[in-house]
Amino acid sequence: MITATRVIANTYRDSVGLMQVSATLAETKGVQQASLVMATPANLDLLREAGLVDGPVTAGASDLLVVVRASSQVVADAVIARAVTILGESRGGSGLTAGRIAPRSLAMAREEAAGANLALVSVPGEYAAAEAHKALDAGLNVMLFSDNVSVADEVALKRKAGERKLMVMGPDCGTAIIDGVPLGFANVVRSGSIGCIAASGTGLQAVTTLIDRAGEGISQAIGTGGRDLSEAVGGRTMLDALKRLARDRATQVIVLVAKPPHPAVAAKLVAAAGKAGKPVVLHFIGARPADLPANVTPAATLDHAAAVAVALVRGRRVPAVRRAQVPAKLPRLAAAQRHVRALYTGGTFAYEATLIATGALGEVWSNTPIGDDGALDDPWHSRGHTIVDLGDDIFTRGRPHPMIDPRLRNERIVQEAGDPSVAVILFDVVLGHGSHADPAGAVAGAVTAARAKAAKAGRKVAFVAFVCGTEADPQGLSRQEATLTGAGVLLAATNAEAVKLACAIATRGAAAIKGVRR
Repeated sequence: MITATRVIANTYRDSVGLMQVSATLAETKGVQQASLVMATPANLDLLREAGLVDGPVTAGASDLLVVVRASSQVVADAVIARAVTILGESRGGSGLTAGRIAPRSLAMAREEAAGANLALVSVPGEYAAAEAHKALDAGLNVMLFSDNVSVADEVALKRKAGERKLMVMGPDCGTAIIDGVPLGFANVVRSGSIGCIAASGTGLQAVTTLIDRAGEGISQAIGTGGRDLSEAVGGRTMLDALKRLARDRATQVIVLVAKPPHPAVAAKLVAAAGKAGKPVVLHFIGARPADLPANVTPAATLDHAAAVAVALVRGRRVPAVRRAQVPAKLPRLAAAQRHVRALYTGGTFAYEATLIATGALGEVWSNTPIGDDGALDDPWHSRGHTIVDLGDDIFTRGRPHPMIDPRLRNERIVQEAGDPSVAVILFDVVLGHGSHADPAGAVAGAVTAARAKAAKAGRKVAFVAFVCGTEADPQGLSRQEATLTGAGVLLAATNAEAVKLACAIATRGAAAIKGVRR
C-alpha cells in the first residue's frame, strides 16, 4: 500500500460534503482509505493518529488536503484526479467558472439573501466561534454544525444570542428542521403541530421520523448541541427553544429529548416546561425527574416519546410502553451462542440500547458506557454482550462518519460473526439528508458474508435491525426495509423494539418473559 496526498490551495468545503466525497472515493477498487479534510492543525493531528500523514505537511487551514491510501501509485493518482474533478477544480485553474461568483464571506451571503434569519456554520472548530459571532452580529440565528468549540466560547455565544433575542443551536449540532427545511443529518418529515427539541442528533431523527410515520407532523425540530444541558452551559438553548415553542401558535405539543442533564439544569427545564401552557413530553434517556407538573408527561424510550406526543396532539389517552415482542419461532442457535453484539452509527441509539440491554442481559460492555463500569478496554474488539457506537471519535479519525461510509461497520459485522459465542448482531440504518445513498444495500452484502462465515463454522447467527427514516427520505423507508428483509434481517419498527428482540433471541425468550419494559 502507498499513501499519496494533494493540497488544493485556498479551497473550502464543509465537513459533510467532504465526508461524502471521501466515502465515494473509498469505494474505488484498490483504495484502502480516502480522506478529504481542511488542513487545520487539528485535522492534521487526526490524520497522523490514523497513520495517513507522516511528517510535515505544507498546507494551511484554508487549504483542502486529499489523502489516499491505495494498492498502487497509479490507483492513488487516479483517485486524487477524480477528487479534484468532483470538487470542481481544474488542473491549472482555480475552479471558478463564468457566471455568478459564489459568496466568499458571511457579509456577501447576507447581501444576497437579505431575508435570511439563520446561518449554518460548518467550518473547522478553530474558526467556528468567530464565524458564529459574526452571524450573531449580523442579526442571524446560528446552527453551529462545527465541533471542537470550547465550552467558554459556547457560553459566550449563547449569552450574546440571548441578549440579542437570537438562538445558537450547537456547537456540534448535527440535526435540525427549521420552518420545514431539513438541516444537517435530518429527515424529510411532514409539517404539523409537534415541536421537538433535542440535545442529540439521532434522538431528534428518531422522534421526528416516528411522528411522521404515525401520520402527524413537525412544526420545528431544534437541536441544541450535546453540551447544552451541562452545568457550565446551563441549558441555555433548550430553555430558549422551549419558550419559543411555547409562544408558537403552530406548535400544540412540545417534546424534549436528551441524555440526563445536570440536576440543576434538569430542574430548570422541568420548571420551564410546567409554564409552557401546553402539553410537554419529557424524555431524559434513562432518567425520570420526580414531581413533574401536570402538563408534563414522561416517556420511557424514544419511540414512546413519539407515541405520547402523537396521542396528546390527537387528544387521546397516553399509551403505555410497548412490551418486548417475541417471534413465534426463535432462530435455532447453539448452546454457546449467548451474546448480543450491537454495531450502531447513531450515538443516542447506542446509549438507549445499552440502557435496555443492561436491564435484560445484565453486564453489557460499550465504548460509550452509561456509567463508569462497562467500558471496553479495546473498542475494536468485543467481549460478552457489547454495544459499540461506531460514530465515536476513535472510529472516525481520518475517515467519514459511518452514516456516510459504512465500510468499517461492514467489516465489523463479518468479524463478529466469526465469534462462536455470538447469537445476534444488531444494527441501525439511518436515512435522510447527509446519509449514505443506500445504507441498507451497503450493509446487506456484509450480512450475507457474515452469515456465510458462520455457516462455514457450522453456526447460524441472527441479524436484527431497524430503519430510522421516512418514505419521503431520499433513500425511501420501504425500499430500505425490503432490502434488509431480503437479506434475511429481522426488522423491528424502532430501536427499543430491536434491542428487546435481540435480547429475547439471545436469552431464548427469557428477557421477554421477564418483561423488558425500559
